[in-house]
Amino acid sequence: MINLAALQMPTQGMNPNALDHYFKTAKEKDAKLILLGEYVLNHFFKELEKMPVNMIKDQSEHHLRVIKELSKKYDMLVVAPLVQVKNKVCYKTIVKVTPKTTHTYYQQILIDYGHWDEAKYFANEVKEFEDPMVFTHEGVRFGVIGGFELHFNWFFDRLNARDVDVLLLPTAATFESLQRWREILKTRAFLHNIYILRANRVGEYLDKDIKWKFYGDSMLITPMGEIENLLEDKESLMVVTVDRKEVREAKKLWGFEKQIKRRGG
Repeated sequence: MINLAALQMPTQGMNPNALDHYFKTAKEKDAKLILLGEYVLNHFFKELEKMPVNMIKDQSEHHLRVIKELSKKYDMLVVAPLVQVKNKVCYKTIVKVTPKTTHTYYQQILIDYGHWDEAKYFANEVKEFEDPMVFTHEGVRFGVIGGFELHFNWFFDRLNARDVDVLLLPTAATFESLQRWREILKTRAFLHNIYILRANRVGEYLDKDIKWKFYGDSMLITPMGEIENLLEDKESLMVVTVDRKEVREAKKLWGFEKQIKRRGG
């Protein structure tokens, strides 16, 4: 068993005090890992479009230093989305920070809709798929993908193949999508018999006459597809416990993976 934290916040300024407060609280509740939502360490994508690249770079490098320091201070693994700037172009990534190391996952599928076109803005390469970020911590197997990647079966095939127990999912969901996201998350967790820890941002962005409200709803979903813990629509921290035995028991009970393996999958 391991305690995990999901941190639900809006975009953070350069002052690290709020992050430090939540990390301290998570540590006091014996959390070994903390997950941040999308666009917490950076401004929201629509705001990034209007910002000078050098300012984005400064913001990202500052916040990466901050979470490295907090990881060391509280001896905690951190998973956080971060916009990284290389050669004056921006990449959408997720970093895994420990007291000694930093690893980066480049999101592979980005939103490309007319009102929200991350694929056009970010320089992430469109290429043959690579495995999601997978790692083991405190005896539990974790996977990490970008929020939009939840919609694609390929990632879950690979998470199954890598024997993942917990999917860490940072998101920036908005508009009237709350119920749809809940149903997708519950279905994914149940069909693959894994935990899903989802951290969604809060806050607002005003685009002309349209208000983008990021509604939170961060949650832990069990391998049986049930919502076990849930935050509402305010800045908050959630600390939850996951048990690898629950994953094994759900997989044994439903036998979905067994049916696939019997047929060469």
